Amino acid sequence: MRDLNEHTAGEDLIITTAVRLMVPFIQLFGLYVIVHGHYSPGGGFQGGVILGAAFILLALAYDLKTSQKFMTVKINAILGNLGAAIFIGVGVLCALFGGLFLDYSALDALIPLGPVAWRSFGIFLVEVGVGLTVMSIMVLLYWNLSSGGAMDEGL
Repeated sequence: MRDLNEHTAGEDLIITTAVRLMVPFIQLFGLYVIVHGHYSPGGGFQGGVILGAAFILLALAYDLKTSQKFMTVKINAILGNLGAAIFIGVGVLCALFGGLFLDYSALDALIPLGPVAWRSFGIFLVEVGVGLTVMSIMVLLYWNLSSGGAMDEGL
């Protein structure tokens, strides 16, 4: 793994500098899309794709090891499983408290916020879970495909 400021032969200074400047804004926009997904167009899937695209862009501009420096394979697996657990956990909690799977108003029995507030908060939790899972799967697919399953070189 090398530093983002370190350049080797064959790398384009303009591309690597542009990517280094754009990635934080791409990630911030991905988080915005996830957080505002239940109020406006967007949501967990779209935000997860944007977040995953930021790590793929790092791998394309630098190399696979550089993108894995910012999110390791272990952290990627944890985030993917955490996202799925959030989604399933919210649905199971709804069912345990007397509602249907993902009937968020049933969570009012857990913490009395009101059914309308729980619908909004429940959708938000599901969007976060979907976003984490989609990001994780997208990055893992790229890592596996670009390295031929070995995840050591990349493109």
